Amino acid sequence: MFDHLTLVLIALNVVASVAAFKDQRLFQWLLFDPFRMAGHGERHRFITHAFIHANWPHLLVNMFVLYFFGRNVELLYPMIAPGLPGWLSFLGLYLGGILASSIPTYRRQAENPMYRAVGASGAVSAVLFAQVLMLPTSEVAFLFLPIPMPAWVFGILYLVYSWYMDKRGGDNVAHDAHFHGAVFGVVYTAVLSPDLILHLGRFQRLLGI
Repeated sequence: MFDHLTLVLIALNVVASVAAFKDQRLFQWLLFDPFRMAGHGERHRFITHAFIHANWPHLLVNMFVLYFFGRNVELLYPMIAPGLPGWLSFLGLYLGGILASSIPTYRRQAENPMYRAVGASGAVSAVLFAQVLMLPTSEVAFLFLPIPMPAWVFGILYLVYSWYMDKRGGDNVAHDAHFHGAVFGVVYTAVLSPDLILHLGRFQRLLGI
């Protein structure tokens, strides 16, 4: 199972999201609600909100990006941190991305009874930027973005989109989590292998990518 942790995480997201689509009470119990968390100690929301999504497009975009980048990061992590099981370091990246992106929002919104958010944005962003650090100039392309571009360019466009959507607001999606997740993904990966920062792109050249 741990050789395919990306697929396991995608399955958990899909199952939880579909269940929450069908059950509004479940959706309300799992979503990120800093006001209730501060007042009632519902700490489970720090993690559970990242496994449900606002709608099908939100779920599909996050899972597509997770699949595309998660497989690569899951394969590469054992190479940069051979002393750790690959599945464990990857799981630390994913769950750490959730927490690192949630805590700043919690502190900012703890007194706002109107704030709600859902989605794997922080975790997906952490995974994306882990690959950007390891393979900064490797080309990526998607069906909806058919022009190949370096990973670092795609990463920047991803953050710009997130910033715009966060400013627009009104969709219960934690777009601001993308930035904090990205920072965590870079820092976490650099801790595993400081050489990635000291010699940016060296790992990619060693792989011949």
